Amino acid sequence: MEGSLTARDRVGIQDFVLLDAYTSESAVLDNLRKRFNENLIYTYIGTLLVSVNPYKELGIYTKKQMDIYMGVNFFELPPHIYALADNVYRTMLTETNNHFILISGESGAGKTEASKKILQFYAVSCPSTKLLDNVRDRLLLSNPVLEAFGNAKTLKNDNSSRFGKYMDIQFDHMGGAVGGHILSYLLEKSRVVHQNHGERSFHIFYQLVEGGEEDLLRWLGLERNCQCYSYLVQVGEVTYQHYSYLVQVGEVTYQHYSYLVQVGEVTYQHYSYLVQVGEVTYQHYSYMVQVGEVTYQHYSYLVQVGEVTYQHYSYLVQVGEVTYQHYSYLVQVGEVTYQHYSYLVQVGEVTYQHYSYLVQVGEVTYQHYSYLVQVGEVTYQHYSYLVQVGEGECAKVSSVNDKSDWKTVRKALSVIEFSESNIESLFAIIASVLHLGNVTFVADSQGYATLNNSPEIHWLSKLLGIPAQVIQVGLTHRKIEARSEEVLSPFTVDQAVYAKDALAKAIYGRTFTWLVNELNESLANKDSSRKTVIGLLDIYGFEVFSVNSFEQFCINYCNEKLQQLFIQLTLKSEQEEYEMEGIEWESVPYFNNKIICDLVEAKFKGIISVLDEECLRPGEATDMTFLEKLEEKMGGHAHFVTHKLADQKTRKTLERGDFRLLHYAGEVTYSVVGFLDKNNDLLYRNIKEVMRQSKNAIVKHCFPSTEPDSKKRPETVATQFKSSLVGLTEILMSKEPWYVRCMKPNEGKKPGLFDDVLVRHQVKYLGLMEHLRVRRAGFAYRRRYEIFLQRYKPLCPDTWPNWKGTAAEGVECLVKHLGYKPDEYKMGRTKIFIRHPRTLFATEDAFEVCKHELATRIQAKYKGYRVKGDYMRQRQAATKIETCWRGMKARREREKRAWAVKVIKRFIKGFMTRNQPACVDNTEYLAFVRQNYLTRLKENLPKTVVDKNTWLTPPPIMQEASQMLRKLYTRHMVRRYVQGIMTERKAQLQIKGLTSSIFKGTKENYPHSVGIPFVDTRISEEDIHIKVYQMIRQERIKYSVPVVKYDRNGFRPRFRQLIYTGSAAYLVEEAKIKQRVEFNNLKGVSVSTLSDNFLILHVQCEDIKQKGDLVLQCDYLFEALTKLCLVANKHNFIKVVQGSVKFDIQPGREGFVDFKSGQETMIYRAKNGHLMVESTRTKSRAMIQN
Repeated sequence: MEGSLTARDRVGIQDFVLLDAYTSESAVLDNLRKRFNENLIYTYIGTLLVSVNPYKELGIYTKKQMDIYMGVNFFELPPHIYALADNVYRTMLTETNNHFILISGESGAGKTEASKKILQFYAVSCPSTKLLDNVRDRLLLSNPVLEAFGNAKTLKNDNSSRFGKYMDIQFDHMGGAVGGHILSYLLEKSRVVHQNHGERSFHIFYQLVEGGEEDLLRWLGLERNCQCYSYLVQVGEVTYQHYSYLVQVGEVTYQHYSYLVQVGEVTYQHYSYLVQVGEVTYQHYSYMVQVGEVTYQHYSYLVQVGEVTYQHYSYLVQVGEVTYQHYSYLVQVGEVTYQHYSYLVQVGEVTYQHYSYLVQVGEVTYQHYSYLVQVGEVTYQHYSYLVQVGEGECAKVSSVNDKSDWKTVRKALSVIEFSESNIESLFAIIASVLHLGNVTFVADSQGYATLNNSPEIHWLSKLLGIPAQVIQVGLTHRKIEARSEEVLSPFTVDQAVYAKDALAKAIYGRTFTWLVNELNESLANKDSSRKTVIGLLDIYGFEVFSVNSFEQFCINYCNEKLQQLFIQLTLKSEQEEYEMEGIEWESVPYFNNKIICDLVEAKFKGIISVLDEECLRPGEATDMTFLEKLEEKMGGHAHFVTHKLADQKTRKTLERGDFRLLHYAGEVTYSVVGFLDKNNDLLYRNIKEVMRQSKNAIVKHCFPSTEPDSKKRPETVATQFKSSLVGLTEILMSKEPWYVRCMKPNEGKKPGLFDDVLVRHQVKYLGLMEHLRVRRAGFAYRRRYEIFLQRYKPLCPDTWPNWKGTAAEGVECLVKHLGYKPDEYKMGRTKIFIRHPRTLFATEDAFEVCKHELATRIQAKYKGYRVKGDYMRQRQAATKIETCWRGMKARREREKRAWAVKVIKRFIKGFMTRNQPACVDNTEYLAFVRQNYLTRLKENLPKTVVDKNTWLTPPPIMQEASQMLRKLYTRHMVRRYVQGIMTERKAQLQIKGLTSSIFKGTKENYPHSVGIPFVDTRISEEDIHIKVYQMIRQERIKYSVPVVKYDRNGFRPRFRQLIYTGSAAYLVEEAKIKQRVEFNNLKGVSVSTLSDNFLILHVQCEDIKQKGDLVLQCDYLFEALTKLCLVANKHNFIKVVQGSVKFDIQPGREGFVDFKSGQETMIYRAKNGHLMVESTRTKSRAMIQN
């Protein structure tokens, strides 16, 4: 409550006790609507919980929600059914006493769902063991079983409980659920044989037919089609029966009327021959009423009685959407006028008022016609049993999944440990009821009922274990005792149908009782120690329908008793609390419904007593005689009225067969039709004897041979129900009460729609205003001192933050500081009582203002505390880390030093013994030496094959290994080098190899040429003069290079081109070939050992006219000579000469070229006439190696 007072403007008040206008229904309604629109379906009246069905999922029933409400103060969190369940549970454990939760409300208000939520909460919140979990599962699964056999679809609810249920949940001293017990009240057995249009029979019938396994249905003789069973499709082609016994006018009897009117495409024929009254004949009535879209025409000309004419009837009744107008002016008989008929019957969504019991549109039964129209001394009795129209097709409901529910029921029966034989017997009984509904009777020549040899009798015989002949006799005969003899008296068809339906209801009703007993045995607690109990009472709420019969009478009587108990217990608890707190009790004005309870249940003069007396008395007792007895005995009662006893104004709203009771929740009009039959609920004795012969175990148990069979009539239904209510009241009086009032916001089961009229009606008959007045008697709010002080102590400086004295003294100080007036509150022994909600709201508003300041101060303190705590923890952690780190480093340092000492010792010993054979002392050292050498060698390997100086010098122990490694590595480098050489490169190297073989170690400047690649030619063909090229192209030019030619005489230098062809060498001067030297005439080539670039071509001269040897200087000396060797195919004709070279100037005449080293390169003619070539000295690598 306190937790959400500030939200009251938006979502209303969470507790109606805090409502200022608590006496106003409109204020209560407005608060409910406001909360409903915010999806807040729960509201408190003190500890009473009001629940409004939202007709949608809200997501407020999760495991997380259950955990939130476990062990929390009742008013601390928003209202919830979990809060109520938890508070009941904790109070039971604390006080070790028994409690019950009364769940009431209209059909469709959510009573069954509320009881499920409570059971689910206890299943989660209670202690769990293997044994307790077994009991919990049985408690939870008893619900779907009871729903299958006791719930049905009605017009207001798709899963309506058609019986009252009280379940005790037993807990041990630790709070574990250890057992349970179920009591059932007033099962609506009549639903087995008859349902109104739009409703269904009990779920189990449809579940069996729709969900049963094929083998099971085959064994039971059932088809998977609900339309095949009369009891599941009740409204249909019904004949108007016994009309001849119903309507009598003077000495005239309407005979054989049952053959006149039938439902279907049958025309009302020959009415004129059937009914005659005095001198008036109903002529040609067959032309007035026909099936189909035919208008009732000229009725005024067809029927006339005395001086009365039915005028303009053709304007009254038409097919389609036509309103019945001015009927009150059309029909008048004697002194009776049918007034306002035009307001009573209209097509569409208009309610048929006061005439609705006679005529309804569509597939609805015409009920209570006899009480609507009465003329003179004529009474139309039991007309409600005569006319039924339409076809029933309510076998399936979109919101119900019969197949899935069937699986749930089968699983539940297994978990609850029903034996397979009992389950088979149970389903056999359900199937036998369906087969029994399909049994039909025909009249023989004498008018007695006979049975065809139909398959239904065969299946009944098989499923119930009774001979077929015995069943046939039992359904068509009644045993009558005449003096000392027993005589079988045959039934008429109507009596046989009545007996069949009575048997079906008896079988199902007794089987349901057996089922409840079996569930109780399964839930029974075997431990005899004392247990605390929480009871759940899920019972029908106050019912007001358009037609209220015997069932509504019993249900509303039950609600009167519960309301009486409710007020007594509420007043008692309030008075006890006031007395315990030492506060003066103020009397509360409330409506005491004891007068209504006495009207119903008083001995000898109550309605139930009169009903029983009329049922038991000899003679022709009818519902109307029962009504007359009521009028006789209760004529002056302020809460009882009938048509006869009412004044002129009230009489217009009552029919002849109605009586009205003024209940605590308002007026309810009951029709006496069927009261006697439903109260008797008789089953012929010979049918009981037939059922005792059954071999079905459950039927045998339900119809025991030890059952009293005296001539004394059994207790009536009303008396049994009255006795069970007395027992229930005694049970509830021994326990502490808690209440859940369920309401539905609209009739259409639509989410978000709030019907003010409907909700106001429920607020009234649920007694919410009475309960609110009792709770608000004197003081609206009361709380224990400790709770009140704990919440509001910040409002007073003396009580904040801590109060040193008692809680009562602290509250006294607090309220004085807040300025409470003496008449606004009272101080009890343990609680403070506040009279007006506005006082509490003012306190709460002040607390809201104070909270912001407090929150700031608390935040500052808390943040400081958190920061200081974090700092202290961090400093402590840092100190600890430093200590640990220093210790760890010291230990590591010590270990490292110890390791180093050992290593150094071994190293020194190894070094000292390194030259000795391998032993323990030097093994590690030698391994280190090997590893160290190999590691260094890895980093310093030669980069090329020719690098022979970078290989590391090995230690003595690695000499042999080093040589092997060097060879291997050299081979490796060579292989890699060779594998990487391309074809062009290989040819180049081959030429270089030839050059090397010639000049390596002989020619001083050869090493400088090694890195210079050779080319194919030094002069392109375009640079050779065209005339020269045309003269020598036939020989194919192989190589050409520019040279300097020195004259043989005088040694003058001249620039020439040296061209090699396939057969000769040409010395060319521009366009002129100066000399041609065939390779065959080439004797050799001479070069010096120095670094000059001179070559002398020695030519064979046989003729004096021939030119002599050629002295040439070439910058590409090694390339030109190597090419010459290749082209001339002469590899050994090049000579490297030291000093001077002699050459032939012409035959017989010689010249010399001298070579020497100098400071600089010089070429000149010496004094001795020789050509002097002076070149700089270069150190050759080859010469260095040599």
